[in-house]
This record gives sequence, structure tokens and C-alpha cells, in this order.
Amino acid sequence: MTVDRRVSKSKHALKQALITLMDQKPFKRITISEIVELADLNRGTFYKHYQDKEDLLNDLINDVFTDLTDSYRAPYHNQSTFYYDRLSASAIKIFDHVAKYSTFYTIVIHDDALPGFLNKIGELLKDLSISDHIKDFDDPVIDHELMASYQSYAILGLIVEWVKGGFKYTPSYMATQLLYILAKESPIKPKT
Repeated sequence: MTVDRRVSKSKHALKQALITLMDQKPFKRITISEIVELADLNRGTFYKHYQDKEDLLNDLINDVFTDLTDSYRAPYHNQSTFYYDRLSASAIKIFDHVAKYSTFYTIVIHDDALPGFLNKIGELLKDLSISDHIKDFDDPVIDHELMASYQSYAILGLIVEWVKGGFKYTPSYMATQLLYILAKESPIKPKT
């Protein structure tokens, strides 16, 4: 099924307008009139696609989650076996995803515009880790759910620090740092 390019263009304009307005003021104070005016569309076009601004926001969030999922899975897409130690920085796309949605992530992290959103991202990453990697991890001593949480929230922590730092590094640098961290990761040793 192909989506009409006009529909896609209109929806994109509405989402971009919403992000721009969310960067200026709280979501609760944004009106549909402001969204359509900034998107250079009319109210009829808005209501052709969305019931209300919450519906538009949910569609935007769905876009972010879909792209996040695709970006997370990019390094091992079409591979039967996946090894972290054979991964290249260019294969890691999660930081490209965050850069693509940089304004959205900045709003969410700095302003807490969507309470609980970071936890939803963490849970999504955890679910992906469990379904895509951990299920095949063969170590009976390590709890799979805890391992998935550790990995997912570590990646989320890097994302949060990157956003809070104003994206001072490139996505490639962040991917390289993630690989270095994974390679150097070792148990904490007690002081002697």
C-alpha cells in the first residue's frame, strides 16, 4: 500500500510544526490553530488526518519509536549471528536516529515535556534487547531481564548525556565511544 505523497507531506508538516511549538511552550498550551498556521495548512487538512493534537503527538511518537527500533536493529539486520566485538561504528545507527530527532529529544530530556517518555524508550530498548539478543544468551548465572535492563539503560544514559551536552559530538563519535565502552567493560574491582 502506497501512501499519497500529499498526505505524507501534510503529516510531516504538522509534526514539524508541533515539534517547533513544543520547543517554544508546553504542549498543553499549543492550539490546533497554531499548528496548522505554522504548517501552512488549514484545519480541514488537520482533521482529515487527526482527531486532536494528542492524536498528532501519538503519531509523532510512533514515528520516533519506529525509527528508533529500525536504528537499534540496523547493525544486525539480515544477519543470522551477531557479535558485538565485530561491530563497526558505522553500523551503529541509534545515534543517527537521535540526531535526526534532535529537537524532539532535547524537548523531552530538558523540559520533561512528556513525563515518563524516557522510561518508555528504556523499556523499548530493553524489549528489543530481550527479543533480539538476550534470548540466545547462554549463561545460567546471569538474569536475562537484568542484563537487558543494564544494556538498555546504559545506551539510554549515553543518549541523555549527549543531548544534555548539546550534541557536542557527532553520531559517529558517539557510536565509536559505545564500542570502546563495550570492549573495555569489566567487573568493578574492590579497592584493596
